[in-house]
Amino acid sequence: MNSRTLASVLSAIVSELLLLLLLLFPFSSPLSITGDSMLNSQNFLPLIFHFLSLSQATTSHSILSSSRKRKRTHQQASDSETEDESDSQIGALAWIKDPDSFKGCFRMTSSSFEWLTALLEPLLDCRDPIGAPLNLSAQIRLGIGLFRLANGSDYLEISDRFGVSESVAKFCCKQLCRVLCTNFRFWVAFPSQTDLESVSTAFESLSGLPNCCGVIDCAQFKIIKDEGSISAQVVVDSSSKILSIFAVFRGNKDYYRVLRSSTLYKDIMKGNLLNSQPMYIKGVAVNQYLVGDEGYPLLPWLMVPYVGAVSGSSEENFNSAHNLLRLSSVRAITSLKNWGVLSRPIEEDFKMAVAYIGACSILHNVLLMREDYTALSDASENCPMDEISSQVDRRSDDNSVERIASAIRNALASRAREL
Repeated sequence: MNSRTLASVLSAIVSELLLLLLLLFPFSSPLSITGDSMLNSQNFLPLIFHFLSLSQATTSHSILSSSRKRKRTHQQASDSETEDESDSQIGALAWIKDPDSFKGCFRMTSSSFEWLTALLEPLLDCRDPIGAPLNLSAQIRLGIGLFRLANGSDYLEISDRFGVSESVAKFCCKQLCRVLCTNFRFWVAFPSQTDLESVSTAFESLSGLPNCCGVIDCAQFKIIKDEGSISAQVVVDSSSKILSIFAVFRGNKDYYRVLRSSTLYKDIMKGNLLNSQPMYIKGVAVNQYLVGDEGYPLLPWLMVPYVGAVSGSSEENFNSAHNLLRLSSVRAITSLKNWGVLSRPIEEDFKMAVAYIGACSILHNVLLMREDYTALSDASENCPMDEISSQVDRRSDDNSVERIASAIRNALASRAREL
Protein backbone atom coordinates (compact mmCIF):
# COMPACT_ATOMS: atom_id res chain seq x y z
CA MET A 1 0.00 0.00 0.00
CA ASN A 2 1.59 3.30 -1.11
CA SER A 3 1.66 6.41 1.07
CA ARG A 4 -1.18 8.17 -0.81
CA THR A 5 -3.49 5.21 -0.40
CA LEU A 6 -2.56 4.78 3.26
CA ALA A 7 -3.21 8.47 3.96
CA SER A 8 -6.60 8.39 2.29
CA VAL A 9 -7.61 5.21 4.12
CA LEU A 10 -6.66 6.77 7.45
CA SER A 11 -8.59 9.90 6.49
CA ALA A 12 -11.67 7.85 5.70
CA ILE A 13 -11.41 5.99 9.03
CA VAL A 14 -11.11 9.21 11.03
CA SER A 15 -14.02 10.71 9.07
CA GLU A 16 -16.17 7.76 10.00
CA LEU A 17 -15.19 8.08 13.66
CA LEU A 18 -16.12 11.76 13.66
CA LEU A 19 -19.45 11.02 12.01
CA LEU A 20 -20.04 8.30 14.61
CA LEU A 21 -19.70 10.96 17.32
CA LEU A 22 -22.47 12.90 15.60
CA LEU A 23 -24.69 9.85 15.59
CA LEU A 24 -24.19 9.50 19.34
CA PHE A 25 -25.71 12.99 19.77
CA PRO A 26 -28.67 13.03 17.36
CA PHE A 27 -30.89 16.06 16.81
CA SER A 28 -34.45 15.89 18.09
CA SER A 29 -36.12 16.59 14.74
CA PRO A 30 -34.95 15.81 11.20
CA LEU A 31 -35.61 19.36 10.03
CA SER A 32 -35.40 21.41 13.17
CA ILE A 33 -31.70 21.99 13.47
CA THR A 34 -31.24 24.43 16.34
CA GLY A 35 -31.85 22.24 19.40
CA ASP A 36 -29.84 21.78 22.56
CA SER A 37 -28.09 18.73 21.12
CA MET A 38 -26.54 20.95 18.48
CA LEU A 39 -25.21 23.25 21.16
CA ASN A 40 -23.55 20.32 22.93
CA SER A 41 -21.79 19.30 19.71
CA GLN A 42 -20.36 22.70 18.80
CA ASN A 43 -16.99 21.91 20.34
CA PHE A 44 -16.17 19.35 17.68
CA LEU A 45 -18.18 20.60 14.67
CA PRO A 46 -15.39 22.99 13.61
CA LEU A 47 -12.94 20.08 13.81
CA ILE A 48 -15.11 18.05 11.45
CA PHE A 49 -15.35 20.88 8.92
CA HIS A 50 -11.60 21.45 9.07
CA PHE A 51 -10.74 17.79 8.75
CA LEU A 52 -13.10 17.14 5.85
CA SER A 53 -11.73 20.14 3.98
CA LEU A 54 -8.11 19.00 4.42
CA SER A 55 -8.73 15.39 3.47
CA GLN A 56 -11.14 15.82 0.57
CA ALA A 57 -8.54 15.73 -2.22
CA THR A 58 -6.62 12.60 -1.20
CA THR A 59 -9.71 10.75 -0.04
CA SER A 60 -11.63 11.49 -3.22
CA HIS A 61 -8.81 10.30 -5.49
CA SER A 62 -7.96 7.08 -3.67
CA ILE A 63 -11.45 5.94 -2.78
CA LEU A 64 -12.69 6.47 -6.31
CA SER A 65 -9.66 4.62 -7.68
CA SER A 66 -10.22 1.72 -5.28
CA SER A 67 -13.89 1.63 -6.21
CA ARG A 68 -13.07 1.35 -9.90
CA LYS A 69 -10.53 -1.44 -9.25
CA ARG A 70 -13.06 -3.41 -7.19
CA LYS A 71 -15.63 -2.91 -9.92
CA ARG A 72 -13.27 -4.25 -12.63
CA THR A 73 -12.39 -7.27 -10.49
CA HIS A 74 -16.04 -8.00 -9.83
CA GLN A 75 -16.93 -7.74 -13.52
CA GLN A 76 -14.33 -10.33 -14.49
CA ALA A 77 -15.81 -12.85 -12.07
CA SER A 78 -19.50 -12.20 -12.76
CA ASP A 79 -21.83 -14.31 -14.89
CA SER A 80 -23.38 -13.15 -18.16
CA GLU A 81 -26.42 -11.56 -16.50
CA THR A 82 -24.23 -9.48 -14.19
CA GLU A 83 -21.98 -8.53 -17.11
CA ASP A 84 -24.98 -7.08 -18.94
CA GLU A 85 -25.88 -5.04 -15.87
CA SER A 86 -22.27 -3.87 -15.52
CA ASP A 87 -22.18 -2.79 -19.15
CA SER A 88 -25.23 -0.64 -18.48
CA GLN A 89 -23.42 0.92 -15.50
CA ILE A 90 -20.34 1.66 -17.60
CA GLY A 91 -22.52 3.53 -20.10
CA ALA A 92 -24.15 5.49 -17.32
CA LEU A 93 -20.78 6.34 -15.77
CA ALA A 94 -19.48 7.60 -19.11
CA TRP A 95 -22.51 9.89 -19.36
CA ILE A 96 -22.08 11.15 -15.76
CA LYS A 97 -18.44 11.98 -16.38
CA ASP A 98 -19.27 14.27 -19.31
CA PRO A 99 -18.18 17.70 -17.97
CA ASP A 100 -20.74 19.57 -20.06
CA SER A 101 -23.66 17.69 -18.52
CA PHE A 102 -22.87 18.09 -14.83
CA LYS A 103 -24.23 21.53 -14.11
CA GLY A 104 -27.47 20.91 -15.98
CA CYS A 105 -28.03 17.41 -14.67
CA PHE A 106 -26.73 17.59 -11.10
CA ARG A 107 -26.58 21.32 -10.20
CA MET A 108 -22.91 21.04 -9.27
CA THR A 109 -19.48 20.76 -10.87
CA SER A 110 -17.83 17.42 -11.60
CA SER A 111 -15.28 18.01 -8.83
CA SER A 112 -18.08 18.51 -6.29
CA PHE A 113 -19.75 15.34 -7.56
CA GLU A 114 -16.58 13.28 -7.13
CA TRP A 115 -15.97 14.77 -3.67
CA LEU A 116 -19.49 13.82 -2.60
CA THR A 117 -19.05 10.34 -4.07
CA ALA A 118 -15.91 9.77 -2.01
CA LEU A 119 -17.51 11.11 1.15
CA LEU A 120 -20.81 9.23 0.85
CA GLU A 121 -19.57 5.94 -0.64
CA PRO A 122 -19.38 3.98 2.66
CA LEU A 123 -22.97 4.97 3.50
CA LEU A 124 -24.44 4.59 0.02
CA ASP A 125 -22.94 1.12 -0.42
CA CYS A 126 -24.64 -0.31 2.65
CA ARG A 127 -28.24 -1.15 3.59
CA ASP A 128 -29.36 -2.53 0.25
CA PRO A 129 -32.74 -4.27 0.19
CA ILE A 130 -32.51 -7.54 2.12
CA GLY A 131 -31.74 -10.41 -0.22
CA ALA A 132 -31.50 -8.13 -3.25
CA PRO A 133 -28.14 -6.34 -3.40
CA LEU A 134 -28.15 -3.64 -6.06
CA ASN A 135 -24.56 -4.12 -7.27
CA LEU A 136 -24.38 -0.41 -8.13
CA SER A 137 -21.33 1.81 -7.65
CA ALA A 138 -21.52 4.81 -5.34
CA GLN A 139 -21.27 7.07 -8.40
CA ILE A 140 -24.39 5.55 -9.94
CA ARG A 141 -26.33 5.67 -6.66
CA LEU A 142 -25.38 9.31 -6.10
CA GLY A 143 -26.07 10.19 -9.72
CA ILE A 144 -29.57 8.71 -9.57
CA GLY A 145 -30.44 10.55 -6.36
CA LEU A 146 -28.96 13.87 -7.48
CA PHE A 147 -30.65 13.66 -10.87
CA ARG A 148 -34.01 13.31 -9.14
CA LEU A 149 -33.30 16.24 -6.80
CA ALA A 150 -31.80 18.47 -9.48
CA ASN A 151 -34.36 17.91 -12.23
CA GLY A 152 -37.48 16.53 -10.55
CA SER A 153 -37.58 13.79 -13.17
CA ASP A 154 -39.98 10.92 -12.60
CA TYR A 155 -38.67 7.46 -11.82
CA LEU A 156 -39.45 6.13 -15.30
CA GLU A 157 -37.17 8.71 -16.92
CA ILE A 158 -34.46 8.06 -14.33
CA SER A 159 -34.64 4.30 -14.85
CA ASP A 160 -34.27 4.72 -18.62
CA ARG A 161 -31.37 7.13 -18.31
CA PHE A 162 -29.39 5.09 -15.75
CA GLY A 163 -30.36 1.61 -16.92
CA VAL A 164 -32.03 0.49 -13.69
CA SER A 165 -35.56 -0.47 -12.69
CA GLU A 166 -38.00 2.13 -11.37
CA SER A 167 -37.93 0.50 -7.93
CA VAL A 168 -34.13 0.74 -7.82
CA ALA A 169 -34.28 4.39 -8.93
CA LYS A 170 -36.76 5.15 -6.13
CA PHE A 171 -34.61 3.30 -3.58
CA CYS A 172 -31.48 5.25 -4.54
CA CYS A 173 -33.30 8.58 -4.26
CA LYS A 174 -34.65 7.73 -0.82
CA GLN A 175 -31.28 6.36 0.26
CA LEU A 176 -29.47 9.58 -0.66
CA CYS A 177 -32.01 11.74 1.21
CA ARG A 178 -31.81 9.45 4.25
CA VAL A 179 -28.00 9.54 4.32
CA LEU A 180 -27.84 13.32 3.99
CA CYS A 181 -30.59 14.07 6.52
CA THR A 182 -29.34 11.50 9.05
CA ASN A 183 -25.56 11.64 8.83
CA PHE A 184 -24.81 15.14 7.58
CA ARG A 185 -27.26 17.38 9.37
CA PHE A 186 -24.34 19.27 10.89
CA TRP A 187 -23.99 21.05 7.53
CA VAL A 188 -27.12 23.00 8.53
CA ALA A 189 -26.42 24.21 12.07
CA PHE A 190 -26.81 27.48 13.92
CA PRO A 191 -23.35 29.00 14.52
CA SER A 192 -21.60 28.95 17.86
CA GLN A 193 -21.36 32.20 19.80
CA THR A 194 -17.85 32.75 18.46
CA ASP A 195 -18.87 32.14 14.85
CA LEU A 196 -21.85 34.49 15.21
CA GLU A 197 -19.42 37.39 15.52
CA SER A 198 -18.28 36.92 11.92
CA VAL A 199 -21.92 36.54 10.82
CA SER A 200 -22.92 39.84 12.43
CA THR A 201 -19.79 41.58 11.10
CA ALA A 202 -20.71 40.60 7.54
CA PHE A 203 -24.24 41.92 7.96
CA GLU A 204 -22.97 45.18 9.44
CA SER A 205 -20.59 45.73 6.53
CA LEU A 206 -23.57 45.49 4.16
CA SER A 207 -26.04 47.71 5.96
CA GLY A 208 -24.51 49.47 8.93
CA LEU A 209 -26.81 47.54 11.28
CA PRO A 210 -24.72 45.94 14.07
CA ASN A 211 -25.34 42.71 15.98
CA CYS A 212 -27.60 41.12 13.35
CA CYS A 213 -27.16 37.32 13.45
CA GLY A 214 -29.40 36.14 10.63
CA VAL A 215 -32.39 36.72 8.37
CA ILE A 216 -35.51 34.67 9.05
CA ASP A 217 -38.02 33.87 6.33
CA CYS A 218 -40.62 31.32 5.34
CA ALA A 219 -41.35 29.40 2.13
CA GLN A 220 -44.14 27.16 0.97
CA PHE A 221 -43.76 23.88 -0.92
CA LYS A 222 -46.80 22.23 -2.45
CA ILE A 223 -47.57 18.50 -2.25
CA ILE A 224 -49.85 16.82 -4.76
CA LYS A 225 -50.40 13.54 -2.94
CA ASP A 226 -51.69 15.12 0.27
CA GLU A 227 -53.33 18.04 -1.58
CA GLY A 228 -51.58 20.41 0.76
CA SER A 229 -48.29 22.16 1.38
CA ILE A 230 -45.35 22.47 3.75
CA SER A 231 -44.41 25.75 5.42
CA ALA A 232 -40.64 25.83 5.86
CA GLN A 233 -38.89 28.39 8.07
CA VAL A 234 -35.25 29.21 7.32
CA VAL A 235 -32.59 31.43 8.88
CA VAL A 236 -29.65 32.44 6.67
CA ASP A 237 -26.46 34.47 6.90
CA SER A 238 -25.29 37.18 4.49
CA SER A 239 -23.88 34.59 2.04
CA SER A 240 -27.29 32.83 1.90
CA LYS A 241 -25.96 29.87 3.88
CA ILE A 242 -28.81 28.19 5.75
CA LEU A 243 -28.21 28.33 9.52
CA SER A 244 -31.51 26.77 10.61
CA ILE A 245 -34.47 25.11 8.93
CA PHE A 246 -37.81 24.03 10.32
CA ALA A 247 -40.08 22.20 7.89
CA VAL A 248 -42.62 20.13 9.79
CA PHE A 249 -45.69 22.32 9.42
CA ARG A 250 -48.51 21.23 7.14
CA GLY A 251 -50.50 23.85 5.27
CA ASN A 252 -50.32 27.53 4.44
CA LYS A 253 -49.60 28.90 7.93
CA ASP A 254 -48.64 32.48 8.76
CA TYR A 255 -45.02 33.21 9.65
CA TYR A 256 -45.52 33.86 13.35
CA ARG A 257 -47.40 30.61 13.93
CA VAL A 258 -44.60 28.65 12.29
CA LEU A 259 -42.00 30.57 14.30
CA ARG A 260 -43.68 29.92 17.66
CA SER A 261 -43.80 26.19 16.89
CA SER A 262 -40.11 25.95 16.02
CA THR A 263 -37.23 24.88 18.23
CA LEU A 264 -35.47 28.08 17.17
CA TYR A 265 -38.10 30.14 18.98
CA LYS A 266 -37.98 27.91 22.05
CA ASP A 267 -34.17 28.01 22.20
CA ILE A 268 -34.13 31.80 21.94
CA MET A 269 -36.81 32.21 24.60
CA LYS A 270 -34.86 29.86 26.90
CA GLY A 271 -31.71 31.91 26.40
CA ASN A 272 -29.84 29.17 24.55
CA LEU A 273 -29.38 31.28 21.40
CA LEU A 274 -28.71 35.00 20.76
CA ASN A 275 -27.55 35.30 24.35
CA SER A 276 -24.31 37.32 24.18
CA GLN A 277 -23.72 40.52 26.11
CA PRO A 278 -25.60 43.45 24.51
CA MET A 279 -23.97 46.37 22.76
CA TYR A 280 -25.16 49.91 23.52
CA ILE A 281 -26.36 52.46 20.98
CA LYS A 282 -27.35 55.85 22.39
CA GLY A 283 -27.77 54.24 25.80
CA VAL A 284 -30.05 51.48 24.49
CA ALA A 285 -29.02 47.85 25.07
CA VAL A 286 -29.10 46.04 21.71
CA ASN A 287 -28.90 42.26 22.02
CA GLN A 288 -28.22 39.89 19.15
CA TYR A 289 -31.22 39.71 16.84
CA LEU A 290 -32.68 38.40 13.59
CA VAL A 291 -34.42 40.42 10.90
CA GLY A 292 -37.69 39.41 9.26
CA ASP A 293 -40.45 40.93 7.18
CA GLU A 294 -43.88 42.26 8.13
CA GLY A 295 -45.11 38.72 8.62
CA TYR A 296 -43.38 38.67 12.01
CA PRO A 297 -44.01 40.70 15.18
CA LEU A 298 -41.51 43.25 16.44
CA LEU A 299 -39.57 41.64 19.31
CA PRO A 300 -36.34 42.56 21.12
CA TRP A 301 -34.58 39.80 19.15
CA LEU A 302 -36.57 40.14 15.89
CA MET A 303 -36.45 43.40 13.92
CA VAL A 304 -39.14 44.11 11.30
CA PRO A 305 -39.46 47.20 9.05
CA TYR A 306 -41.30 50.38 9.98
CA VAL A 307 -44.78 50.89 8.58
CA GLY A 308 -45.33 54.23 6.85
CA ALA A 309 -41.75 55.48 7.17
CA VAL A 310 -41.35 59.14 6.12
CA SER A 311 -39.16 59.78 3.09
CA GLY A 312 -35.63 60.83 4.03
CA SER A 313 -36.02 59.76 7.67
CA SER A 314 -33.86 57.41 9.69
CA GLU A 315 -36.83 55.01 9.63
CA GLU A 316 -36.66 54.92 5.83
CA ASN A 317 -32.90 54.31 6.01
CA PHE A 318 -33.57 51.42 8.39
CA ASN A 319 -36.15 49.93 5.99
CA SER A 320 -33.71 50.19 3.08
CA ALA A 321 -30.98 48.46 5.09
CA HIS A 322 -33.51 45.87 6.25
CA ASN A 323 -34.53 45.07 2.65
CA LEU A 324 -30.88 44.74 1.65
CA LEU A 325 -30.30 42.17 4.39
CA ARG A 326 -33.40 40.23 3.40
CA LEU A 327 -32.02 39.63 -0.09
CA SER A 328 -29.89 36.81 1.36
CA SER A 329 -32.99 34.90 2.48
CA VAL A 330 -34.76 35.54 -0.82
CA ARG A 331 -31.71 34.20 -2.64
CA ALA A 332 -31.54 31.09 -0.45
CA ILE A 333 -35.25 30.29 -0.86
CA THR A 334 -35.10 30.91 -4.61
CA SER A 335 -32.06 28.60 -4.84
CA LEU A 336 -33.93 25.87 -2.95
CA LYS A 337 -36.94 26.21 -5.22
CA ASN A 338 -34.69 25.96 -8.28
CA TRP A 339 -33.89 22.35 -7.36
CA GLY A 340 -36.14 20.48 -9.78
CA VAL A 341 -37.87 18.31 -7.18
CA LEU A 342 -38.90 21.44 -5.23
CA SER A 343 -39.65 23.65 -8.23
CA ARG A 344 -43.04 22.02 -8.78
CA PRO A 345 -45.70 20.36 -6.61
CA ILE A 346 -44.06 17.31 -5.01
CA GLU A 347 -45.65 14.05 -6.12
CA GLU A 348 -44.86 12.08 -2.97
CA ASP A 349 -46.09 11.93 0.60
CA PHE A 350 -45.43 14.49 3.33
CA LYS A 351 -42.52 12.60 4.91
CA MET A 352 -40.65 12.27 1.61
CA ALA A 353 -41.36 15.90 0.74
CA VAL A 354 -39.75 16.98 4.03
CA ALA A 355 -36.76 14.76 3.21
CA TYR A 356 -36.39 16.47 -0.17
CA ILE A 357 -36.39 19.90 1.48
CA GLY A 358 -33.79 18.74 3.99
CA ALA A 359 -31.53 17.11 1.39
CA CYS A 360 -31.61 20.15 -0.90
CA SER A 361 -30.87 22.46 2.06
CA ILE A 362 -27.85 20.38 3.03
CA LEU A 363 -26.58 20.25 -0.56
CA HIS A 364 -27.10 24.03 -0.82
CA ASN A 365 -24.73 24.57 2.12
CA VAL A 366 -22.25 21.94 0.94
CA LEU A 367 -21.88 23.66 -2.42
CA LEU A 368 -21.42 27.07 -0.76
CA MET A 369 -18.75 25.54 1.49
CA ARG A 370 -16.94 24.27 -1.62
CA GLU A 371 -17.38 27.63 -3.37
CA ASP A 372 -19.43 25.87 -6.05
CA TYR A 373 -22.12 28.39 -6.98
CA THR A 374 -23.78 26.31 -9.69
CA ALA A 375 -27.05 26.00 -7.75
CA LEU A 376 -27.05 29.49 -6.20
CA SER A 377 -29.64 31.78 -7.75
CA ASP A 378 -28.91 35.29 -8.92
CA ALA A 379 -30.06 37.87 -6.35
CA SER A 380 -31.62 39.84 -9.20
CA GLU A 381 -34.01 36.99 -10.06
CA ASN A 382 -37.64 37.94 -9.72
CA CYS A 383 -38.80 36.39 -6.47
CA PRO A 384 -41.65 37.69 -4.33
CA MET A 385 -40.37 39.09 -1.02
CA ASP A 386 -43.55 38.02 0.78
CA GLU A 387 -45.02 34.64 -0.09
CA ILE A 388 -47.34 33.24 2.58
CA SER A 389 -47.61 35.96 5.21
CA SER A 390 -51.19 36.35 6.40
CA GLN A 391 -52.80 39.69 7.19
CA VAL A 392 -53.13 39.27 10.95
CA ASP A 393 -52.27 41.41 13.96
CA ARG A 394 -48.51 41.15 14.60
CA ARG A 395 -48.39 43.14 17.81
CA SER A 396 -46.88 41.50 20.86
CA ASP A 397 -49.19 40.47 23.67
CA ASP A 398 -46.83 42.20 26.12
CA ASN A 399 -46.75 46.00 25.73
CA SER A 400 -43.52 46.25 27.71
CA VAL A 401 -41.80 43.86 25.27
CA GLU A 402 -43.04 45.93 22.34
CA ARG A 403 -41.73 49.14 23.92
CA ILE A 404 -38.28 47.58 24.44
CA ALA A 405 -38.26 46.29 20.86
CA SER A 406 -39.29 49.72 19.51
CA ALA A 407 -36.47 51.41 21.43
CA ILE A 408 -33.96 48.91 20.00
CA ARG A 409 -35.23 49.44 16.45
CA ASN A 410 -35.05 53.24 16.85
CA ALA A 411 -31.47 52.95 18.09
CA LEU A 412 -30.56 50.73 15.12
CA ALA A 413 -32.24 53.15 12.71
CA SER A 414 -29.74 55.80 13.81
CA ARG A 415 -26.94 53.51 12.59
CA ALA A 416 -28.49 52.46 9.28
CA ARG A 417 -26.70 53.68 6.20
CA GLU A 418 -28.41 55.79 3.60
CA LEU A 419 -28.80 53.35 0.71
